Amino acid sequence: MPEQRRWPRIEPKGLVAKTAQIFLPPRNETIECRVIDISAGGACLELPVSRELPARFEVKHGGVRKLCALVWKRGYRFGVKFEGVPQLSTGLLSRKNSRGV
Repeated sequence: MPEQRRWPRIEPKGLVAKTAQIFLPPRNETIECRVIDISAGGACLELPVSRELPARFEVKHGGVRKLCALVWKRGYRFGVKFEGVPQLSTGLLSRKNSRGV
C-alpha cells in the first residue's frame, strides 16, 4: 500500500538549493547537509557522515531558517518535520523575542 503524505515531496531541481545548513543548539554549531526531498511540512536530508542529532534543531535552506523536529534516522539520511513560523536568516532557538521572552 502506498504511503499517504499530507504534503507531496519534491526533489530540488533547477534554481532550488540542493544543500542546507543545520544549526545545532546550544552553540549554533553548523553542519552542511544535502536535501534529498522537501515539502511544506518537512524534508529528507543527508549528512556526509553519520552523526547523532538532537530532537529539535534549525535548518537553513534557500535563505530561510526553520525550526525542525527529528522524525526518523537511517544511516546518513534523516527526516524532519517543520515546526513554527519560518524566519529569514535569524535564529529561532538561539534568540529571544523583542519582549525578552
